Amino acid sequence: MNEQPAIAVNQVYFRYERENVLEDINLVVPKGVFLGLVGPNGSGKSTLLKIILGLLKPQQGTVSLFGCPQEKFKDWDRIGFVSQKANSFNTGFPATVYEVVASGLTKKVGLFRFIGKKYKSIIIEAVRSVGMEAFLYRNIGELSGGQQQRVFIARAIVSEPDVLILDEPTVGVDAKHVQAFYDMLEQLNKNLNLTLILVTHDIGTITNKVTHVACLNKHLHFHGKTEDFEEMTQGDLASFYNHDIHLLKHHHEERG
Repeated sequence: MNEQPAIAVNQVYFRYERENVLEDINLVVPKGVFLGLVGPNGSGKSTLLKIILGLLKPQQGTVSLFGCPQEKFKDWDRIGFVSQKANSFNTGFPATVYEVVASGLTKKVGLFRFIGKKYKSIIIEAVRSVGMEAFLYRNIGELSGGQQQRVFIARAIVSEPDVLILDEPTVGVDAKHVQAFYDMLEQLNKNLNLTLILVTHDIGTITNKVTHVACLNKHLHFHGKTEDFEEMTQGDLASFYNHDIHLLKHHHEERG
């Protein structure tokens, strides 16, 4: 029996005013994969995410989530989302890491319901899974950008979604901590069997982490396994990006 994919985008077109941003996008994301969505600025990556999340409606084409047509889909708790630096959260607000992560349970528990002791272990486990247990009762505003982003990921996964979508989550993360951040995402994918979609510019950095790559620039120029993406020539990549691009090769034996 063929299992339904987590996400299926079929023949999607989208335009702002008269200009097409996406043309004939066909993208299938099986459950359990770690997909890196790459492409130059203005290539339509964020627009595609908004379409998948139901925030934008395409002029043409369809989206299915876990085999259900998007317009009939109700279980939005199954999909978590973390934006760039999650700037919608006021980090000056006097809230601890525990409280921020607990806020991710609001939909499941209820807006005005008290999040009691029975959820404490779930919250702590989410914090532990992103390596922030030592900061559990630290104020969110005292943390570095990278630490805050880990907390926002814990908030997104505390409700136990099946899919987590991240839109350039390393914006504002110190360069020396970026690799550790990607290591953490890789472990979430493996340990929780969490389907991940990561939008990033760090092509060379992610190829030894993600299982699949989708290369978008208005059209979907490539969609397949990471090892096949790494076999592409510099000329192929340059034609997708409309400029020269250098793909660093990583030694996969370092993955442990």
